[in-house]
Amino acid sequence: MKIGFIGLGNMGAPMARNLLKAGHSVRVFDVVADNVAKLAADGATVAVSARDAVARAQILITMLPSSPHVRAVYLGDEGVIGAAVPGTTLIDSSTIDPQTAREVAAAAAARGLAMADAPVSGGTGGALAGTLTFMIGAAPDTFAAIKPVLAQMGKNIVHCGPAGTGQVAKICNNLLLGISMIGVAEAMNLGVSLGIDPKVLAGVINTSSGRCWSSDTYNPYPGVMENVPAARGYSGGFGADLMLKDLGLATESARQAKQPIVLGGVAQQIYQMFSAGGAGALDFSAIINLYRRAVPGSRA
Repeated sequence: MKIGFIGLGNMGAPMARNLLKAGHSVRVFDVVADNVAKLAADGATVAVSARDAVARAQILITMLPSSPHVRAVYLGDEGVIGAAVPGTTLIDSSTIDPQTAREVAAAAAARGLAMADAPVSGGTGGALAGTLTFMIGAAPDTFAAIKPVLAQMGKNIVHCGPAGTGQVAKICNNLLLGISMIGVAEAMNLGVSLGIDPKVLAGVINTSSGRCWSSDTYNPYPGVMENVPAARGYSGGFGADLMLKDLGLATESARQAKQPIVLGGVAQQIYQMFSAGGAGALDFSAIINLYRRAVPGSRA
């Protein structure tokens, strides 16, 4: 299949490579020339622009940083919707607000183009391994058509409903994730400050009612788990600034829906403080460093 791919960052690049490994013809574009060169070395064809990436594609996939980037790539003066051939299917795997996803999908439909919002969960490790979870907002026939392609980049492909619902699922999931990570950070730090070994405490939590992904799979306390950001100085993984962005999407969506998200608002402010302190490039589990500074003898 002929696939265009725009956005070759930490997530997009391994996703595009998995499509190449599956035997697809992949035409790639990114504003960072080095990202494009690396994919070209792996066998991708180079597009000279976003419009060039979609012009000959049966499917176009985008993985972009934020809602303004998505609007520019799809709806701008040089937007891909205007360059796509009718019948092309558009898949946006960026994490953006549901309203933008719905507006872009409506613009695509007006041009005879099927579109899906398809944000992902699983991080860079899942992107590399091809085990991502895709949350899809699309018409049922569009979902059925794109599922085999998405399955070559992910393990769980979930149809959430019509346009925009993939983004709804993603921001709600990450809202809970941000809150739970802060909760685990507080609990782990409190336990250590009261004298318990962090591995012992984590073992108790992970076999008790406090168990959650932030504790049993991605524990933020150094020395508790191997192969997580806490074991390598909080490098790699899902950046704190990205978590802050997603919490902002959740709080703005809640404002529009007139729904209270009290804990989400607090979590957003905690990550805002963390980012303002210059730590936004660290993994989001590094939020525990706000608490560890209060523990005598600890190293943040």
